[in-house]
Amino acid sequence: AYITRLNPTLEELSDVKTAVSEAVTNAVIHGYESGPGRIFMTCNIHNNEVEIEIEDFGVGIADINKAMQPGFSSAPEEIRDLGFGAGMGLPNMLKNTDEFDIKSTVGVGTDITMVVRFK
Repeated sequence: AYITRLNPTLEELSDVKTAVSEAVTNAVIHGYESGPGRIFMTCNIHNNEVEIEIEDFGVGIADINKAMQPGFSSAPEEIRDLGFGAGMGLPNMLKNTDEFDIKSTVGVGTDITMVVRFK
C-alpha cells in the first residue's frame, strides 16, 4: 500500500514484495536464529523511487561475500527441512532491486538498504 502512489506495475510490486520478504525472513531465520528479536523497517519515497531499510540486531554475518553466493546458507537443517534457508535470500534481494547495500557486524546485527526505481 505504501508504494501505490508511485503507480507500480504488477512486476515492480512483486519485486518489492520479494525483496522485503527475503530481508525480513533472513533476519528472523539467520539474525535471530528463529528466536525473539527486533526488526526495524524504514521506508522513504523520493521522486520515483522507494528506499527500504531493514535492520536487525542479531548475530550478524561473518562473511558477506560468501553469504551473497547463490545456494550458501547458514540455516540449521531443521529450518531447511521446512523449506527455508535455501541460500537465495540475499541474491534475490540483489536481483529484485536497483540498488542494494548490506552492512553487518558479527554480534551487532545487519542493516540492508534497497532502492527500487519506478518507471
